[in-house]
Amino acid sequence: MSDVLVPTALVADPARFGGTTVGDCLRGTPILRDGRLVALDSPAGDTAQMLIPHLIEPHCHLDKCHTIARLGQVGGDLRHAIARQTEDKGNWTETDLRTRARQGLSEAHANGCRAIRSHVDWGDTADPPLSWSVLNECAQDTPGLQLAALTGITAWADTEFAQAMGQTLAASQGVAGAFLLEHEQMQAGLDHIFDIATRHGLMLDFHVDEGLGAYNGLEAIADTARATGFEGPIMCGHAVSLMDRSPADFARIADKCARAQITICTLPVTNLYLQGRTDGTPDRRGITRLRELRDAGVRVVVGSDNVGDAFCPLGAHDPRAALALACVTAHLDPPLGDWLATITTDSAHAIGRAPVTVDGAQLSDLLTCDVTHTANLISGRTPLRPATETVS
Repeated sequence: MSDVLVPTALVADPARFGGTTVGDCLRGTPILRDGRLVALDSPAGDTAQMLIPHLIEPHCHLDKCHTIARLGQVGGDLRHAIARQTEDKGNWTETDLRTRARQGLSEAHANGCRAIRSHVDWGDTADPPLSWSVLNECAQDTPGLQLAALTGITAWADTEFAQAMGQTLAASQGVAGAFLLEHEQMQAGLDHIFDIATRHGLMLDFHVDEGLGAYNGLEAIADTARATGFEGPIMCGHAVSLMDRSPADFARIADKCARAQITICTLPVTNLYLQGRTDGTPDRRGITRLRELRDAGVRVVVGSDNVGDAFCPLGAHDPRAALALACVTAHLDPPLGDWLATITTDSAHAIGRAPVTVDGAQLSDLLTCDVTHTANLISGRTPLRPATETVS
């Protein structure tokens, strides 16, 4: 390939990288050194392909995915989805879990994902569920797969539970996770999970405020993070209730999140399906305040969340599809290349991985796409391919 287009937002040092500015990209002839793309020379050809890092999936549920066929017709709000998915757990045999998880992983990899974080339903006892064991087996031969234990924050309020969970997660390199939505003993649970994460060097990942209304677990998480001085990565998924905060309340909460270096993960596919339900067509958007959060200095990322289960009968293990929907529903205006970090470099930060920028990257860490505009890249109409097949 004689020319490539690289989104400027995915270059660590655009001024030194070279090339010619074309919209929100840099265009030029790739200069390689020892298999690394070190610079761009002046454009030399008539056509170019876009070059980006591998995608990161920061939030999905491989234990639940692809169960919709046996669930039948499912529709309703969050609590209805939880109830229906709980009913299905009687079908979660070792073979069933492995087959569905492998299908999800295959889909994510085909869509350009190099790293994936999956939440795993845990329950209210410290004993690891079957799904944790099966998905840990998958992780052994799937580089880049992280697992986050998901249980209610109230369970973490129990000292024995918290200690046992910490040992299990440390032994399996898992992520400490919890679900916060008007739970009792929320602060006690937060105190314990932050303490355990600090002791064992664990990352933290929360499902929080997954609904429109007066929920505000996010501020409690930010306050606890700052009070404890926690230094590891913290991700908070959903945060939909920020849509219902007053300007002053939002500004206060966003500032706390920025100071605590909390990443907010928006999950538009599932939240748009579940939130704001009425008897007819909803008139509320189940998505958090992405633009305002980013303007406040909070890192934001985008995840696929549920795929073909009780929480969302549709969906895909495809970060580009999730970002495209976020662009539409949250009015993420151009330059759209500026939002690509939400599924690449910023998502890598969020799950504790070193972000890969195009400048200086090994070709094996990059993807190409036959498009000449970032809107066409995000649309997902054109497949991604390994850069080693086209760049030389």
